[in-house]
Amino acid sequence: MAKMRDDLEQAKQVADNFEKSMKDLRETDRFAPVKETEGPQMSQKDINSSKDIYLKPVRSLSDGQKFDENYRDEYNFFKEYVCFIAEHKEIIGEKIEIWTKKYKGIPAEYWEVPPGKVVWGPRYLADRIAECHYRRLKTEDHTQTASGHVGTFTGALVVDHEVARLTATPVTKGRKSVFMSA
Repeated sequence: MAKMRDDLEQAKQVADNFEKSMKDLRETDRFAPVKETEGPQMSQKDINSSKDIYLKPVRSLSDGQKFDENYRDEYNFFKEYVCFIAEHKEIIGEKIEIWTKKYKGIPAEYWEVPPGKVVWGPRYLADRIAECHYRRLKTEDHTQTASGHVGTFTGALVVDHEVARLTATPVTKGRKSVFMSA
């Protein structure tokens, strides 16, 4: 009976340590450096001579809610069309399939964006593509150990860096393109 109590106490301690390390991870991952990626390999001449491709959503789903008119000016800014080149960094050459919904009361929209081509799309689509990234984790501080049903883990998880999964690079085509927010 005492052994079971000790095992239970040890399991609780491991769970608490894991929960604390995950909380610490969430606190520090906001400051992880973003890994630099190469931009599109297109010359300005190729960009200027490319055919204009204007994107429209493939599918829209309304949420039935009323739009908050306090955000009308901001929404008008984000729905302006901008020129960009989108790239899929994980699966090279794969078209980008993505949903957007910036505000309550605006329909959710499904987009299919061709990679590596100069396209015109709303600013909120370019922003949504550009924010697609993930965090690479590594272990540090090898003094901590935790054991469980799967095995023994040594160290604490720490965010090493962020990797862009999708990119949306602004381009200027003929006329000036005012790109993404911030």
